[in-house]
Amino acid sequence: MRIIHENTLYQLTFYNNKSLSVNCYLVEEQEGLTLADAAMPGCSHEILQLAGQIGKPITRIVLTHLHHDHVGALDELKQAIPDVLVYISSREARLMAGDYTLDPGEANTPIRGIIPKNLQTPADFQLQDGDKIGSLLAVAAPGHTPGSMAFLDLRCKSLIAGDAFQTEGGIAVSGQLRPLFPFPAKATWNQQVALESAVKLRMHCPSLLAVGHGEMLKQPCAEMDRAIAEAMSNLELERDRSSHSNP
Repeated sequence: MRIIHENTLYQLTFYNNKSLSVNCYLVEEQEGLTLADAAMPGCSHEILQLAGQIGKPITRIVLTHLHHDHVGALDELKQAIPDVLVYISSREARLMAGDYTLDPGEANTPIRGIIPKNLQTPADFQLQDGDKIGSLLAVAAPGHTPGSMAFLDLRCKSLIAGDAFQTEGGIAVSGQLRPLFPFPAKATWNQQVALESAVKLRMHCPSLLAVGHGEMLKQPCAEMDRAIAEAMSNLELERDRSSHSNP
């Protein structure tokens, strides 16, 4: 495990057989800590150990989305901290309940990635776009999954983006393949929706981009712009190829 501290944010990075790196984050508040995502199974000990070193309790867990590498230690943490409150978007809560149906108007593409079927911990609160959790602003960011959510620290504008972006293997919008780290792209529900969410997140002008996979980026807006432009170009090329193959 690796720990990096920036502003109010502690990034914990876990490694799995050198092929998968996964981040979760502790956000320091005056009265306690908010954990953003719950990494992989078996990671709870290190998360709790860091909270002990900081000297504050984990009072809340906010989840960007329901993939196994973002909720893996959730049940372990709930057992260790029974009073901790769990937050997830209302759309993602349906996946948590085993409902994989799509809403009218949602892109008719399959929901991808590994979603645990045996989670024992329900969400205490279902979030909507614009809700506040402590110092965090909930920002709906669908695309990687239908209910993906990001969290913006209003004090310093650090953005916890989940898998809406990745920096491992090179910065990319969710769904854009990075051969050195292809897993987020392969697990993305809809590339067009992911691109729209990336543009929305960029409009918040974050001072720090914190993602599920890869290094945190300080002053990330220029790099986010390049990733968004690349995604736009790739999707336009795909549409052109599709139109020529289906006259």
